[in-house]
Amino acid sequence: MLTRQLPRLALLLAAASVLLPFLALVSAALQPETNLSPGLEWPSDPHWENFATAWSTAGFGALLQSGAVIALGVVPVALVLATLAGYGLSIMQLRVKGPLFALLMLGMALPYEAIVIPLYYDLRDLGLLNTYWAVILPLIGLFMPFGVFWMRSHFDSLPKELTEAAAMDGASSWRTLTRVLLPTAGPALTTLGLLYFMWAWNQFLLALVLIQDPSMRTAPAGLGKFVQQFGKNIPLLSAGTLIVIAPIVLLYLFFQRHFIKGILQGAVK
Repeated sequence: MLTRQLPRLALLLAAASVLLPFLALVSAALQPETNLSPGLEWPSDPHWENFATAWSTAGFGALLQSGAVIALGVVPVALVLATLAGYGLSIMQLRVKGPLFALLMLGMALPYEAIVIPLYYDLRDLGLLNTYWAVILPLIGLFMPFGVFWMRSHFDSLPKELTEAAAMDGASSWRTLTRVLLPTAGPALTTLGLLYFMWAWNQFLLALVLIQDPSMRTAPAGLGKFVQQFGKNIPLLSAGTLIVIAPIVLLYLFFQRHFIKGILQGAVK
């Protein structure tokens, strides 16, 4: 009996480890600045105006817009390139597939910090500093190794009969990809797109270094400056943090079925 309950208990503990800090953050965001209640205690007089104050003080309207522009600039291009590269490394007969894939996998070990300084000087010479392109273009490249790995794994998991039947019908490589394989890639593409959006939205370092205009940075980068200004005002900091993470939470809730399906599909196959 206890053995049967262990998986359920593990899930409950995992859920509690995620929800309790979030509830504590919500409780802190509604507290008055001068009289903070301990722990998860709900305030007797919730200060909902903390969200409005944090929004106007930090300029989150412009920051969320900038974050959306950067994320929406990265995700479609990165998805297309990762799909094409994953298809080529999985399905097409290329002599250099092994070395190319190994080189891409080395890119997964490359930390952002190692390329910030070279990127700064390269983008300065190109005149792209303090523009959205200064963050969009590097992120597309940095996201490629994982995206190619993800899509290659998806195409490798498909039955070979699909591509063989398409070849017997005289379908070109492009037609095989677009008409035969892509219709099966919905969960994989949705999951990868959500991960790309989350990573681009949460980008902090590149936005902070490569964009000097505070209003053009991502929301996490703007939140960092907000922390410097209001480091002792816990309710305002908590409200600002909730504003920053809200779009990601809503996006996940909207696409959670596709996301979970894509993760499980990759795990099973």
